[in-house]
Amino acid sequence: MPEGCVFCAIAAGDAPASVVWENELAMAFMDLRQPNPGHVLVIPRAHIVDILGLDDRTGAALMAGTTRVARAVSRAFAPDGLNVWQSTGEAAGQEVFHLHLHVMPRHHEDGLFRPYPELPPPGSRDLLERLAVDVRRGLAEEA
Repeated sequence: MPEGCVFCAIAAGDAPASVVWENELAMAFMDLRQPNPGHVLVIPRAHIVDILGLDDRTGAALMAGTTRVARAVSRAFAPDGLNVWQSTGEAAGQEVFHLHLHVMPRHHEDGLFRPYPELPPPGSRDLLERLAVDVRRGLAEEA
């Protein structure tokens, strides 16, 4: 456990948290910030900085837990919608450098973030194919 990682301390039981779900690989607890009631964080128990370092087994447990929590939040708070997101790096807004997924209940006109300030136009098929080549190249490098 890296020194000073609050999420590692929560996972180890050394820091307080309002835990809502847990298993041997992942856990979920209420975020300290509640812009809408029911904002939950889902984390791996192991210290993983971001999604780029996530292994398949832990990733499967993390996503299964996130799905269960999202359904529970939906039942408990009856929001108009939900956002589920993960931020990687400072440029994306990551504040705690221990991987975490947010489950955020949303309500019409709640004034919270939108992924696009203004909806961009669709890309051309040619552009999308060129970008797909780059992603496929990245996938091949991982194999």
